[in-house]
Amino acid sequence: MKEMKTSPELLLRVQMHERQQNLQAIAAQLKTELIGIDDVIDRVTGAVRAWYVMPQLITRPVIVCLWGLTGTGKTQLTRRLAQLLGFYDRFVEVQMDGFSQNGDSYGASTISGTLESAGLVEGAPGILVLDEFQRYRTVSSRGDDSKVERYQDVWALLSDGKLPPALSELHSIERKLADALYDAERAEEDDAQERHKKQKMRYKIDAWDAQALKRSLKLDAPLLEIMQWSNDYIHQLLIQFRSSQQSWETDYSKLLVFVCGNLDEMYTDTASRVEDCDTDADIFHRLTSRLSLIDVKRALAERFKPEQIARLGNQHVIYPSFSRSAYEQLIATTVHNYVQGIEANCGLRFVIGSDVLAQIYQNAVFPTQGTRPLFSSVHTILSSALVDAALWALEQGAQAGQQLQVQMAAGAAQLQVQLALPDAAAVLQQCFAVPLDLNKVKQRTSADFRALLAVHEAGHGLVYALLFGRTPQELKINIATFEGGYNSFTELQVTSRRNMLDMVCVGLAGRAAERHVFGQEACTTGAEQDILQATADAARHLRHLGFGARLSRTDVAQEPGDNTNTEVAPTNAGIEALLQAQMLRAQDLLVQHNALLMAMTALLLREGLISPAAMAQLCAAHGQVVQASAAQIPDAAEQKWVLEPYADMLARHEQRPLMA
Repeated sequence: MKEMKTSPELLLRVQMHERQQNLQAIAAQLKTELIGIDDVIDRVTGAVRAWYVMPQLITRPVIVCLWGLTGTGKTQLTRRLAQLLGFYDRFVEVQMDGFSQNGDSYGASTISGTLESAGLVEGAPGILVLDEFQRYRTVSSRGDDSKVERYQDVWALLSDGKLPPALSELHSIERKLADALYDAERAEEDDAQERHKKQKMRYKIDAWDAQALKRSLKLDAPLLEIMQWSNDYIHQLLIQFRSSQQSWETDYSKLLVFVCGNLDEMYTDTASRVEDCDTDADIFHRLTSRLSLIDVKRALAERFKPEQIARLGNQHVIYPSFSRSAYEQLIATTVHNYVQGIEANCGLRFVIGSDVLAQIYQNAVFPTQGTRPLFSSVHTILSSALVDAALWALEQGAQAGQQLQVQMAAGAAQLQVQLALPDAAAVLQQCFAVPLDLNKVKQRTSADFRALLAVHEAGHGLVYALLFGRTPQELKINIATFEGGYNSFTELQVTSRRNMLDMVCVGLAGRAAERHVFGQEACTTGAEQDILQATADAARHLRHLGFGARLSRTDVAQEPGDNTNTEVAPTNAGIEALLQAQMLRAQDLLVQHNALLMAMTALLLREGLISPAAMAQLCAAHGQVVQASAAQIPDAAEQKWVLEPYADMLARHEQRPLMA
């Protein structure tokens, strides 16, 4: 007897163990298929573990929110997870912008109607995906309520999984039944032939009402059978349903609900940079990896009401943008699959060189746009060239299984394909044009323009490295996004008075480098934005932050109640003096380190960019020790930067004796 009592416990333990192992295997499988989101996969599988391993414990829907930039694999993850879990026959995907994959004309304007139409069994586990959820906003951009007509029952579902019956549909059916009975009493005046014709009609109610009746009364009968029921029988069913003690609610409390969307408000200054193909993917990855639950809640508040945000729960998984290594792995995998497809069709095996993969990266990756532009560009770049190469190789006598080496030709405008036939005296080779459009945009043909860009950007980068002790994150002159070059710097978590003066100096260093190398009369308008930013920083330094002679906040009053020092004019001279001092400081640094400036300029002219590692080495060769930017170091800390040693300063202050 004791053994019989424990057998259900043993069965449960075995089942839990098997499902736990299965979930681990699924996570491993997903990581091989979906590149660059290993951490996301771990969080998602962890969030669904209780729902999958011990579903009997679930009494309300398990809600997992997936937020990320476009093309990062949110929907793909949910679909593939449903397949591997064996739930694809109980998987419903609803486009919250109003276009559903599983909805039909019956009740497709409600979540309950969509779930019922998809055949999801009440009270049983299933998976629901609410995709493009950001488009279901209930608060306008001005903060007013937005009119929402579809899927209004989604909030009840997210609350406890219990959906109320569609009483309006029942009222409509009752009204129609009353009309039918009313008409039946007055049908006595019809001639016998007409009465006989009505009695012979097989279907008593239409399909729409039958569907509503089946859903509302939770009937198991087929739709066609319900359509044949008499009005009297349906009337009795309605009476029984209203007087019964059974729950009128529809129970979907066992659902796993994925809420997916793009919250651009959370990815400030990132999501909108759709044209940026120049900024290194690692920089965007580092910025988006810092996002937290607080950022999600703040972004949701721009689109939804507080009580609605609460129903989404706290299980928010944030997708960072892909890192450079993830994009490189995606490119290698996509190209491998592409050449495998060619081999399966014509028998020729193309071996793609690393220089080709590098050029695909340079011409296909838009870091904020995810995988879709990448897949499109791989096809565009390789399709025509490899098809032409295959035809050429077959014409030369290549046989199935023959290997062809593919590399970039000189000038990086063509693919060079090499074919070594068994009986040929020499290796055959042929070049094929490839559309590398971004290379053309990035190439600055004017030697004068490139010289100007190199000196200007080298000035910014050198002064930054000298003052902050680390390299810029990026230093480039060959860019496609706009005419010019740029430096990008590590974000500070806190900015001291010294840091702010140093950044003003860095901002003016481009103009200082132009003056140092080309002379005062050859300085260009390219420093306009730099001077604008430096002036704004100097004004904040003196007027807003109390770093000058005046402590009070100085500004123009906007409202009668603004309590500010409105004596703005006297600070203008101080702003100009600060800018002049920092310009002289930048010039002195450039004169003192002229050899390093010229080495950086030469490297920019030759390569078009200077990586953090290369710049650190270049500075070391000239006697300046600087740290390479953390954004380019694998597994580097993703925290913002605090330059001043405040902890040490506090410790020294605590040991300092107090003056009597």
